[in-house]
Amino acid sequence: MLLHIILNGKPITAEIEPEQTLLSVLRNDLKHTGAKQGCGVGECGACTVVLDGRAIKSCTVLAAQCEGSEVLTIEGLAKNNELHPLQRAFIDHGAIQCGYCTAGFIMTALALLQRKPNATRGEIQAAISGNLCRCTGYVQIIDAIEAYAAALGEPPAKEGL
Repeated sequence: MLLHIILNGKPITAEIEPEQTLLSVLRNDLKHTGAKQGCGVGECGACTVVLDGRAIKSCTVLAAQCEGSEVLTIEGLAKNNELHPLQRAFIDHGAIQCGYCTAGFIMTALALLQRKPNATRGEIQAAISGNLCRCTGYVQIIDAIEAYAAALGEPPAKEGL
C-alpha cells in the first residue's frame, strides 16, 4: 500500500506493508534513523516523534494510521546546518550522555512546549515521564528543557495553577 505523509515539512510517498510500524518505515524505508528502536512496546520513548503536533511512540503506531499526517523527526529540527535551540540547550546543559534516548526526549519536549511554552517544571517532568534515560539522571534534561522554554520568552506558569 502507499503511504502519503509530510515528513519534516516535505511530502513523502512510500510503499509500505500494512503491518509496518511508523518507526520501521522511518528507519528502514526512509532512512531517518534518529528515532531509535528501544523496547518496541512504547515504554522507553527512544522512538518518539511528533505526529500532527503530538509526541508519539512510533514503535506502537502503524504507519498506515499516519496517512495524510505530518511527522516531525529529530532530523527535521536543524536548519542550515544549525542545531535547533532545543538541541543546543541539551548540549549546553550536559543533557546527553550516550545519546540513545536524546532524540526522544527532545521530540517529547518540543511537542509539549509547542502546546504550552510556559510549562512548569512539574509539567515538563510529567511530559517526559514516558522517556527513559540510563545515563543522565534527568536533572540535566529537565534543566535543558526549562532553559529552552525560558528562551521562548514566555514566563513559566506557576506550579499548582
